[in-house]
Amino acid sequence: MDEDDRKGFKSGFAGIIGRPNVGKSTLLNRLAGLKVAITSDKPQTTRNRIRAVVTADSYQLVFVDTPGFIKPKDELGERLNQLVRNTMMDVDVIVFLMDAAQIIERRDVYIAKELEKAKNPVVGVLNKVDLLDADTVSSQIEVAKHLCKRFVDVLPVSAMYGYNLDKLVAQLVEFLPSGPAYFDAGVVTDQPESLLVAELIREKALELTREEVPHSIAVMVEGIKPREGGEIIDVEATIYVERESQKGIVIGKGGRMIKEIGTKARAEIEPLLGNKVFLDLRVKVEKDWSKNPDFIRRLNMS
Repeated sequence: MDEDDRKGFKSGFAGIIGRPNVGKSTLLNRLAGLKVAITSDKPQTTRNRIRAVVTADSYQLVFVDTPGFIKPKDELGERLNQLVRNTMMDVDVIVFLMDAAQIIERRDVYIAKELEKAKNPVVGVLNKVDLLDADTVSSQIEVAKHLCKRFVDVLPVSAMYGYNLDKLVAQLVEFLPSGPAYFDAGVVTDQPESLLVAELIREKALELTREEVPHSIAVMVEGIKPREGGEIIDVEATIYVERESQKGIVIGKGGRMIKEIGTKARAEIEPLLGNKVFLDLRVKVEKDWSKNPDFIRRLNMS
């Protein structure tokens, strides 16, 4: 972007914050127009600050998805909350995402109190309004307006269907400083391929395994390497669990579960890498890894 193109151009960062399962990753993917964050109804699905880049003629808005903000119970929970707090300090404007289809609850109040400490403007966003009638939406907006003193506005949206997202983006752009783009126009996310691949594998493991396993699943990608000739890309990855019993569940009888995880993950990894993929998945036990700060650092949560 040359000097003339920069005149009047705005660029900056918006952090998406909220309790688990309010639709943060769904919102991020809809805004990006590409799957850059995994989605699940399980708590602690998002463990990294995933960035999506939205570029227009007059602005570039970089969205930062965050883990669900919770009262931490272990080292992993503490690390996830710190990622959220760091985001609150780093961005130009904050999106506080709430679930309009549920009552405002104590976890929302907990986040609102944290946001009172923020110096940046906060836009309240009520998601999932597609599930409600107009009167209920109006009522929820009035309730939400009293939740946080730092709200500059409260907007109803549907991340699933894209309703009102253009208005949300326009609102956020108002708070961006003038300046050049951080990323080239064609960039949608700055996340490395290895992280995106690991997250897609973890998403499928979350979908397919039983309730006692998801909190204990981590994935590391050891290698992404094109074969000679370039027709196939070899991906090596390890799924980590905390107990031997969980390892058995992830592998499944006769290896059926791990095979299904691999099949479903490969179907989404191939479009990402733009080639056919041979996915080599292994399962290992890392006892109580969610309480181990050294292991958590190895997960490259940023």
